[in-house]
Amino acid sequence: MLAACAQSSVVSRNSGTFGPSRQASVRHDHTPSHRFVASTTQPAPFTFHKNSARTRTASQGLASFYSEGTQTASGEKFDANELTAAHPTLPFGTRLRVTNVATGRSVTVRVNDRGPYVPGRAVDLSYSAAQSLGMVEKGVANVRLDVVQ
Repeated sequence: MLAACAQSSVVSRNSGTFGPSRQASVRHDHTPSHRFVASTTQPAPFTFHKNSARTRTASQGLASFYSEGTQTASGEKFDANELTAAHPTLPFGTRLRVTNVATGRSVTVRVNDRGPYVPGRAVDLSYSAAQSLGMVEKGVANVRLDVVQ
């Protein structure tokens, strides 16, 4: 299969048979430079973080809540009584501490859905989470979001 990449088949005008139109040249006298030789003795020049979202410190914006829906974007069944949230970019399973800036009340939620889809909103909360923050009557609140490590 690899050899097929180095040549292309065409019909010969004289014989009517298939064959290579040209052959790739192979150099056997070339030694690769040290830059391209794999080495397992040197450590990687970077550190891999499984979940880079956990390094975020905080953000602030408007929160709203929703209480309807049958299934979340993560595939879970939506339950308004659980402390969950919808966030546009954080990975599913991320834990967020959501603090109502006006009252100082906070709740820890788990991201299990995508949203909000309203411009200017930072997060959508389950009814239970919104109730914990004291924002059900107003419907929205200015909140601070902290990723919990």
